[in-house]
Amino acid sequence: MDTVYKAQAKVFKAFCDPKRLAILEQLRSGEKCACVLLEPLDLTQSGLSYHMKILCDSGIVVSRQEGKWTHYRLSEPGRDAAVDLLKKLTTPDLEWAETCHC
Repeated sequence: MDTVYKAQAKVFKAFCDPKRLAILEQLRSGEKCACVLLEPLDLTQSGLSYHMKILCDSGIVVSRQEGKWTHYRLSEPGRDAAVDLLKKLTTPDLEWAETCHC
């Protein structure tokens, strides 16, 4: 499968889990330490790590290490890329439709 489609699928995978949506909601108010994200989500450390890897791999969330804790925040460029991708994939290609003789 084309690597472009794999990269695009990572973006949508980030949005298709209730726990990840809850994490994104928490991050809307600013950067959070993993320890803060754990409490309201009823997740183990390994469960949170799993979800954060998916969010970071998508580019929607970025992380930074501070001591033994990782801090996460929303990525503005990641958000913009996700919005652009959704628009691109859901906007009809009128040029193609005009040349198609189906």
